[in-house]
Amino acid sequence: MSTPEKCLCGNDDEAGLIERLEEIIITLKEKPGALIPVLQATQSLFGYIPNEAILKISEILNEPLSKIFGVITFYSFFSLKPRGKYLIRVCMGTACYVQGANEVLTALKQQLSIDIGETTEDKIFTLDIGRCFGACGLAPIIMVNDDVHQWIKSSDVAKIIKNYRRQEQPKTTEVL
Repeated sequence: MSTPEKCLCGNDDEAGLIERLEEIIITLKEKPGALIPVLQATQSLFGYIPNEAILKISEILNEPLSKIFGVITFYSFFSLKPRGKYLIRVCMGTACYVQGANEVLTALKQQLSIDIGETTEDKIFTLDIGRCFGACGLAPIIMVNDDVHQWIKSSDVAKIIKNYRRQEQPKTTEVL
């Protein structure tokens, strides 16, 4: 299933996104196992899964709220809270931990002034941990969205954060 993009109608407020979500739910409604694809689409559309969306999903799919919340809280991909543009996940599996992932995590907490599960005030970064990313030979690793950073040291953290912050700065154009 392709990932839905934000509403192209210029109406990306909550009401506009709920309307777009309704269209997606109706499209997927008759397919077996529609709940997870609907939740994935919701997460993609909003960046998290808001309560209003959960109510709409329950209503249209005729699924109990308890089942929807159960699925959302079971899978770490889903979030009930808004996340930053960049989700930083630190692998805390055995190989990464032994190679210094805890020091990397501490450096990230200090650089971002947030703790695990929190988002920076500017909504750019969210910090999280994972148990094993399946790349033990590259330990320790962090993932920033889909970007894998390997053999990370705590001294690398400031540069990595700076590179992502630089991407958020408005582009300036010279007028000749």
